Amino acid sequence: MKHLKLFTVLALIFVANSVLAQSTFDKWPAVKELHGVMSETFHPAEEGNLAPIKARSEEMMAKSAQLLKSDIPTEFRTNAILASAERLQLKSKALNKLVKANAADTDLVKSITDLHDTFHEIVGLCSEPKK
Repeated sequence: MKHLKLFTVLALIFVANSVLAQSTFDKWPAVKELHGVMSETFHPAEEGNLAPIKARSEEMMAKSAQLLKSDIPTEFRTNAILASAERLQLKSKALNKLVKANAADTDLVKSITDLHDTFHEIVGLCSEPKK
């Protein structure tokens, strides 16, 4: 019974986060575009498959740069979100540089994980209630 309650709570949290993220994606299409590349490269990297990020690091860098150049909805144009988006852009450049330098797989995994965390930081900040 305890496991069922825990599963239910975790499922509700997952659904709530998905709904909030979807709302962000609808309002800020550049985030959705970046998410597509992020999910198609990060999740394989988690499983040890680095071919997708090696093949798409330049695309990731371009999508990260486009995020800052895009039409950012007013409600997301906060100092915290803009700072996180700038960090995301810098981290994507660093990851691309590692890929081009044929860096060790452990370095690539660390870099894409950090990039992924920064992406989710942005989505989380977009989901926070505005004061």
